[in-house]
Amino acid sequence: MKQIGSASGIVETGLLVPFVHAISSPTIWLGTALLLIAFLLFSAALSWADLSFVLPTVSIEVIVNVAFADYFLNEPVSAVRWIGTVFVSIGVILVMRSERQKG
Repeated sequence: MKQIGSASGIVETGLLVPFVHAISSPTIWLGTALLLIAFLLFSAALSWADLSFVLPTVSIEVIVNVAFADYFLNEPVSAVRWIGTVFVSIGVILVMRSERQKG
């Protein structure tokens, strides 16, 4: 989206120009398709397991996002963010190892 246009560009040129660029971008279409697939997989996971198990499991995405932002996008990731990511990882592991409550 940074390549298509900034918010200030939308104000200057109107909504139509960035919208046309976004619609014609294969990257935007790929991202939309991947988001749809992720939603369908999340829905399928919810039909097989409890939300209290699926949601922490899906939060592994946080770890992947930080690593990809650091590696692919060359975003600066501070030590505090890495520590936060480690805490999320520990929480995910604890939830995944916990027993299912009967109720």
